[in-house]
Formats: sequence, C-alpha cells, structure tokens
Amino acid sequence: MKDAASPPTRPAPQDWHAETAILHGDAWLSTDGAVCPPIHYSATFKAESAQEFAEMATTARHPGFYTRYGNPVHKRVEAILAELEGTETALLTASGMGAISTTILALVARGDHVIAQRRHYMSTSRLFEEILPRFGVESTFVDQTDLDAMAAAIKPNTRLIMLETPVNPTLALTDLQAVASMAQPKGIITIADNTFASPINQKPHDLGIDIVLHSATKYFGGHHDVTAGAICCSNAHAEKIWDMHTTLGSVLSPMDAWLLLRGLRTLSLRMERINSNALALAQWLEQQPQIERVFYPGLESHPQHDLALKQMRGFGAVIAFSVKGGFDATSRFVSGLKLATHAVSLGGVETLAVHTAAMWSGTMTEAQMQTAGIEPNFVRMSVGVEHIDDLKQDLSQALPQVTN
Repeated sequence: MKDAASPPTRPAPQDWHAETAILHGDAWLSTDGAVCPPIHYSATFKAESAQEFAEMATTARHPGFYTRYGNPVHKRVEAILAELEGTETALLTASGMGAISTTILALVARGDHVIAQRRHYMSTSRLFEEILPRFGVESTFVDQTDLDAMAAAIKPNTRLIMLETPVNPTLALTDLQAVASMAQPKGIITIADNTFASPINQKPHDLGIDIVLHSATKYFGGHHDVTAGAICCSNAHAEKIWDMHTTLGSVLSPMDAWLLLRGLRTLSLRMERINSNALALAQWLEQQPQIERVFYPGLESHPQHDLALKQMRGFGAVIAFSVKGGFDATSRFVSGLKLATHAVSLGGVETLAVHTAAMWSGTMTEAQMQTAGIEPNFVRMSVGVEHIDDLKQDLSQALPQVTN
C-alpha cells in the first residue's frame, strides 16, 4: 500500500451544513479519484520496507496496517461522523453495544465510581448493574430528569457520567448542558448515547458532552441492513478507547463499513421526512379514542417539551404510546398492522412497531420492566419515510382490534 506509513491528515473542520458534510467530509481520504469509494476488503496491508512496517505498527489507528487497527473504509465513515458531531475524531465498532462497552471499559478502573441513568437501553443497564461490579467499579443510578439527584450522586471518585437522551423506550430527556456544567469543574467525563436523536437533531458535544456514542445500525445505516457502532470524541480520549478496542476486537467488517458510508449519504434527507412524519403521526395518535397516552418530545403534552425545544432541532423517528385495554388489546393492535413491520430496531426507511412488554418479557423481569417504564400496553413505533396518509390509514385499520 503506497505511502502506508503516512496516513492522510484530517484538515481543519469545515464550516459546512450537515447535508454537505455527509457528502464531502471524507473527500480528503480519497486516493484514487473514485466517486464511489472502494471497499478495502483486506485484513492486512503490506509495507515496502521493514522500517515502514515498524512505523505502521506503532502509528495508532493506522488505516493501512491491519483491519483490526483500522481500515480505509472505516476512516471515511469516521471522518464524516466527526464532522457531524463536531468532535476531533471518531471510531467505528461492530455494534452500538460494542461502542458503549469499549468506551466504558477503556475509561474506568477498580475503585472508580460512575453515575448512570435509571433508564437506559437494557444492555447498557446490564453493563453497569452486572458487569462493572465484577471489576470493582461502583455505579449509582439516578432519575435522568432530576438534576439535583444527579448532582447529589457525585462522589470524590466519580469517574464518568453516562447519559442517554431521548431514552429507550420512554423518550424521557436529559438536560445535557446542565449535566456537562456540573461535571466539567470536577474533571468527570460525560458520555451521551445520541442514538435516538442523531446529530441531525441533537449535538451533545456542542452542549459540553465529552464523548458521543451511537448505535450506527439505526439512523446512520438507515436501511436495516448493517449493524455498527460509533464513538465520537477528542483525540486524547480516542487513543485510550482505540487501545481497548484493539484488545476487545469489536471490529466492523469493511463491507459493513461501506454499507454504513452509503447509508450516511442520505441521512439528512431521510431525517427531514422522518421528523415530519413522526410529529404528524404523534399529533394524530393523540386524537384517537383507543390511545391512552402518547410520548413524543415534539408534542406540547410531553412533560419535557421545553427542554426538547432547547437542545433538539428535530425529534426523531420514535413514538411511544399506550393503548387502552391492556396487554391483550395492545397485542391485537400490533398484530393488526399491515404496513408497519412488527420488528425491533429504529431509524430506517421502513416503519417498525413493537409491543415492548411482549418483546422484553423473555429477557427482563416484571420488576426490571417497571423500572424501565415499560407498561403492559406500551407500543414503540419507529416511523419511516412512507407517505404520512398511508401510515395513518394503517393505524386506523388496526385500532379497531383494540376493542374486539
């Protein structure tokens, strides 16, 4: 690989809008003039001399040494994500949980204390509740809407605060700027899972958050055909996390990285339609007699709507709502949907819907579901890019199943 010992240097961040950054943020990494970047499907790369090999092996995050250390396709995606989130750099992993676990394990040690929200994605909660205690790391869980509780939880050995907003699946929000302001003077690292918002709708780093994580499987891929994770942060944090990453080996394949790159190119276009559809559908659902309550940050009825307006530019794909009639009625409603697909995940072009209590019943206890805010009649819908009238029609024909 020519000039492998001297990987391209990222230029100064450009003053681009997101629509431009996702198309041109990786242009400086082009080496062959191809409009569509090639897939570098090689696990290893050659050097021209022993000296060059030694330089490659000791250059952190080198894109042309060994794919576990970095692949040219990875670098292109990472360049775009850094531009979108406004961070110095980014890292890719093989899944969103790969990004979360790699980041946390890279930054904590025995004797450290971390603060987490009471409500997180299930596997994130399990990391703090079950895995970290094995290594002597203590966790305190607080209500993400209670800033006083967050401040009171800080200890002299608090190393980091883990945030997620909007949270899965209840769509409660965390005041990112307020938490960053209380953590920074104490040298506490703040981490935010930005999966449910996307950088189109919310930029935690601009609000003072140190590290921004994503399940890139969702909005970034956008087509339900790739599983990936992303870590956006400073160069200093990236070196520590990358070192852990090469050890744990949560490596994204070059093909999946290429699919992710292709998906990213239409992110802004998809988010514009998704935001519009989801808000319109949430407003429509509030008017339906079979619906008990709708949770969506873009609604004036959301208890944190003012905070949503303050820190978000759009409100995302996910709507949560409660169906009148309990578990059985909710199951009939979800089963009656014909256009919306009964499947997990979110952020893709197709609308997906799940009966959350039924989905998690095999992996969570009733107490855990109550803690997570998952009621028996709870539905989570990820709105896609279909025509809004067709989505309303699909829900209209399924809602009568609630009373049958």
